[in-house]
Amino acid sequence: MYHAYQSHSDLLWPLRTTARLAAPALLAPGLAGFSGMPGLAGMPGLSGLSGLSSLSGLSSLADHASQASKRVAAACRLVELTEVTHRRPAWGIHTVTVAGPGGPEVVQVVEESVLETPFATLRRFRKSGLPGSAVQPRVLVVAPMSGHFATLLRDTVRTLLRDHDVHVTDWHNVRDVPLAEGRFGLDEYIEHLMQFMRALGEGCHVVAVCQPCVAAFAATALMAEDEDPAVPASLTLMAGPMDCRIAPTAVNKLATERPIDWFERHLISTVPWRHRGAGRRVYPGFVQLTAFMSMNRERHLTAFSDYYWNVVDDEHDKAEATRAFYEEYLAVADLDADFYLETVRLVFQEYALPLGQLRFRGRAIEPKAIRRTALLTVEGERDDICSVGQTMAAHDMASSLRPYLRTNYLQAGVGHYGVFSGKRWQNSIYPVVRDVIHVSQ
Repeated sequence: MYHAYQSHSDLLWPLRTTARLAAPALLAPGLAGFSGMPGLAGMPGLSGLSGLSSLSGLSSLADHASQASKRVAAACRLVELTEVTHRRPAWGIHTVTVAGPGGPEVVQVVEESVLETPFATLRRFRKSGLPGSAVQPRVLVVAPMSGHFATLLRDTVRTLLRDHDVHVTDWHNVRDVPLAEGRFGLDEYIEHLMQFMRALGEGCHVVAVCQPCVAAFAATALMAEDEDPAVPASLTLMAGPMDCRIAPTAVNKLATERPIDWFERHLISTVPWRHRGAGRRVYPGFVQLTAFMSMNRERHLTAFSDYYWNVVDDEHDKAEATRAFYEEYLAVADLDADFYLETVRLVFQEYALPLGQLRFRGRAIEPKAIRRTALLTVEGERDDICSVGQTMAAHDMASSLRPYLRTNYLQAGVGHYGVFSGKRWQNSIYPVVRDVIHVSQ
């Protein structure tokens, strides 16, 4: 499957390259704006052309040529837009507005690599020139490993930066990780989280988004049981599948309709030899992307159609917004087959965590060991991937936590992505997350 995809992608390379080069030329002012060229009416000899008493005919012809060039350019832009890539987009977070002694101040943001493994980079967004001497709470944002890069949480990180020292799990595309680096399953994921928490040190806070909520919860329980000084002061779980038995969604039902060996036979492929991870068994990111897009096929087709006409009609702001979204959405990362299959089986089929059967390297996960970590769960009313109640179930599992350490927040009117990006996240959800973190200091 992967080899067939790679061959198809290679065959399309000349078309995409031509489209990328042609679009700017077709939209150049000298061509697209031909009908409005100054001085055209005063050119000698034009007034005496046979059959032309004015330049209206020439102007009309130029208008048609301009419109035709815009449509061809828009088609080229659409070909560019629909390309699936395997390159992590840039974070693009260069400044952030923070509260200063005299009011809001803009400070510079610098990306730093704090710790790196073959499978991930612990990335810090350090603020330079921060006003005042206050030390901001250290927060680890745990990004999902679900077919996209961590940059999908750009809005989450940018918003948290207002009041926190933010770090993020920047997962690598495993098709670029050599086989010699070993396996990467759910145990290795949990191990990475504990390693990153220790790198941040005592008093850190963890914000897990979507799929990694189970791993972040398990890592916290293990560290709490071991009385590890780096156990997080607070744990925020956002739209995560803690107990998929509750109000199953279409995603949950799909996972239980077939046995795990069906997923292995039909969805797992091998990285082609041209890549650094050649021979590694993976769940390809382009397969996951196809599945997600098929769930909202009409919405995506409408978005592509609107993008085409926005380019034709010079509606630059709308076109740019669509382009920015799909450049991120169509940048995919492969998942290691071990991690994918273990996640499907343990989280979505066997419900190992809520049933008390989840293990880390043979050791039972004991949620009741969590005693001093403040727990916040966040859900979206219209979430069609992780339904209401699935994330909140974490409170029942952490049975040793006292009531004042528990908070659940349900945001009305948002779907899955609205929980961690957009206006509702920035204006309604983030203040709750911020308050839990700051109270837990």
